[in-house]
Amino acid sequence: MDKLKQLESFVSVVARGSLTAAAKAEGVAPAIMGRRLDALEERLGVKLLVRTTRRIALTHEGSAFLEDCQRVLADLANAEASVSAGGVKASGHLRITAPAGFGRRHVAPLVTKFREQHADVTISLNLSDRVVDLAGEGFDCAVRVGDLPDSSLVSVRMADNRRLCVATPRYLKMHGTPQHPSELAKFDCLALSSDASQTRGWAFQVDGELIHLKPGGPLDCSDGQVLHDWCLADCGIAWRSTWEVESEIAAGRLVAVLEDFAAPPNGIYAVFPQRKHLPLRVRLWIDFLKHHYSQSEFWRSAAAPA
Repeated sequence: MDKLKQLESFVSVVARGSLTAAAKAEGVAPAIMGRRLDALEERLGVKLLVRTTRRIALTHEGSAFLEDCQRVLADLANAEASVSAGGVKASGHLRITAPAGFGRRHVAPLVTKFREQHADVTISLNLSDRVVDLAGEGFDCAVRVGDLPDSSLVSVRMADNRRLCVATPRYLKMHGTPQHPSELAKFDCLALSSDASQTRGWAFQVDGELIHLKPGGPLDCSDGQVLHDWCLADCGIAWRSTWEVESEIAAGRLVAVLEDFAAPPNGIYAVFPQRKHLPLRVRLWIDFLKHHYSQSEFWRSAAAPA
């Protein structure tokens, strides 16, 4: 006998309060419904329901098993809906958050594309560089870049993120190209100012060891986007994330230097609170992000913010 059909029958009988009502809803004889429950209990070796001619009641084991059955059936329905054009439509309100710079460039444009496919979902996007308390502030999902602290949150790694030294072809033609991280002291380096969060400096892999340098120059700023703009204006060498410079490198506006010494990548993650029943809209949003972020062409073709 189909194990899934047994679970569906069990949940249906409990929800409708009787074998007769559940059998009628499915269009089968009550005896068939009874045989499914008998087979389920025999297979599990426990009594799930106390059945009389007038009512049914869950046993202690039945109550615990019911919740697991409902979760399994809900997950199956969500999985089928996510790949079926005629499946259940996602609906409701989706609250998401992301870092400001990354969110402007790589989350906000996808929000509108997601709604083109799921018009019954409304979305609030919060862009902030602080670490948002998802559960405490009522967010469904966050996009986070970098190493994640240990927490009770669930995370899905969607792409790698590397940090690269970059400069314009014009700057390199005028000043030369560094061949080793130790040579950065001879160049104009565009670094975050001391009051910014990047306290350890620029990371490099040298002879199998991770080292950190704090190169300096005539310009620094607490805002990474300003450093990016200065770099494009031929002002020096910047240490930027691939999500920020991939499209400029592909277009030839920037050149990566010291690539052989680049530190190992960290990740770009979708993070969400632990839930037994993840809403379909959240599941589809995470799948949507992962689909786009897993494509190298997405990063190469991403337009720079205005």
